[in-house]
Amino acid sequence: MSSSLVVCEVDESLKEKLKKFRFRKETNNAAILMKIDMEKQLVILEEEYEDISLDDLRNELPERQPRFVVYSYKYVHTDGRVSYPLCFIFSSPVGCKPEQQMMYAGGKNQLVSAAELTKVFETRNIDDLSEEWLINKLSFFR
Repeated sequence: MSSSLVVCEVDESLKEKLKKFRFRKETNNAAILMKIDMEKQLVILEEEYEDISLDDLRNELPERQPRFVVYSYKYVHTDGRVSYPLCFIFSSPVGCKPEQQMMYAGGKNQLVSAAELTKVFETRNIDDLSEEWLINKLSFFR
């Protein structure tokens, strides 16, 4: 029953952007940063980034507010193969307002479903967000 509870909707234009992002042809790292418009209870686009490292992306995230990120990552496997996983990262730093945390936590599943993502990760400390952290998380999917 709780899985059908919709806390907030995903903006239609954002759904289209996520679909296009999923099938992008570029081979660089890229990200879509999203936030919730608390008044409208709507997940909206905040910013798009091309050719951005996780270190640079980390610097773009607010320290005390949650955010959703879809990150296209050029992943070089230990055997030399290259893949481009789409990773959903939910950043919910310690110190966020409780109502924000609840809204984002409640909206996460709706967004993951709309974006059709399977590699879903969370962090409570944005300082953890690094290439090493992501590779460690992705190693589960080998």
